[in-house]
Amino acid sequence: MDYAFYQEYWWFLVSLLGAILVFLFFVQGGQSLLYTIGKTDEERTLMVNSIGRKWEFTFTTLVTFGGGFFASFPLFYSTSFGGAYWPWMLILICFVLQAFSYEFRKKEGNILGHKTYEAFLLLNGFVGLLLFGTAVGTFFTGSEFIVNKENIYQPLMPVISTWQNPLHGLEAVANPRNVLLGLAVFFLARVLGSLYFINNIRHVAINARSRKQVLINSILFLVTFLAFFIWTLCAKGFAVHPETGEVYMQNAKYFHNLIEMPLIGIMLLVGVVALLYGIGIGVFCSRSTKGIWFAGLGTVLAVLSLLLILGYNNTAFYPSVSDLQSSLTIRNSSSSLFTLKVMSVVSLFIPVVLAYIFYAWRMMDKKQIDTNDLKDNHNPQY
Repeated sequence: MDYAFYQEYWWFLVSLLGAILVFLFFVQGGQSLLYTIGKTDEERTLMVNSIGRKWEFTFTTLVTFGGGFFASFPLFYSTSFGGAYWPWMLILICFVLQAFSYEFRKKEGNILGHKTYEAFLLLNGFVGLLLFGTAVGTFFTGSEFIVNKENIYQPLMPVISTWQNPLHGLEAVANPRNVLLGLAVFFLARVLGSLYFINNIRHVAINARSRKQVLINSILFLVTFLAFFIWTLCAKGFAVHPETGEVYMQNAKYFHNLIEMPLIGIMLLVGVVALLYGIGIGVFCSRSTKGIWFAGLGTVLAVLSLLLILGYNNTAFYPSVSDLQSSLTIRNSSSSLFTLKVMSVVSLFIPVVLAYIFYAWRMMDKKQIDTNDLKDNHNPQY
């Protein structure tokens, strides 16, 4: 277990957290459908109470994902969050507004009215997802920054990374490939949100409208994701020379990564098949409510595969288009060996946490909710 092993181990854990986060975005996807599926205040309240039981899982996973990146690859954290701060700040604001909305939407003395908080939920569902997907798209297309580690010795300005664009991250929306990934994440979240409503809510009208939204958003997701995926496989990628660490452009780099790491390619294929199977259940099997679980597993496997080909096989996971040699890899941006070792011991408790989440989820979803649950004072109301 040398230094390289721990770097790859932590890239796997961070990627797994990112994949789980994308699955949990079904909460945001459900929020974006409040006025599409819900036609009355009672139906929207039922939908909010359904996903309201899970929003903390998404928020906690987002924080853990950021914390894991900070602890294991601090140079990425300081470069991206310190340089491209506008997208990340807007994403954070969207999630903070979401937390306030679930807390105060139905609270007595709510002077803003429940529609104001529903607007905040829509904002989180639309803007939060689009910005997150667009920001992650820069992992494939590159960003405008320069890294100079020698600056750490400057007493007045010990700044290692400097951003080269005055928009500080917002320039990512000008790249159509980034936007395609943002749209793909958005439509995927709406598919997962619709499948979750089918699984969790006992309501004929909501169920029928949710199945319709699964079909519509699945088509839009497949169009945007395939456009991004094919473009990425055909485009030049940011390769790293294994001996010198020099970063250079390689034709079809991410396609080569899939070929040269066949297990990841197989995992991607299994994930896509599971996702499509879950979608098929949601669209064509009117009596089945299990589509969310197949689609959820497929989402985790597919996203995990895409993130792994970003960091493994001598690839720069956060490339710089301003200076190729400033690009970040799992080798030049990770914490020290001692830090990674200590954190690896702590990570052994992850299965215990996952088991608790699974238990809590099962207890909350033992039965589908319906309008009668809105009158039950023993259940939290959102």
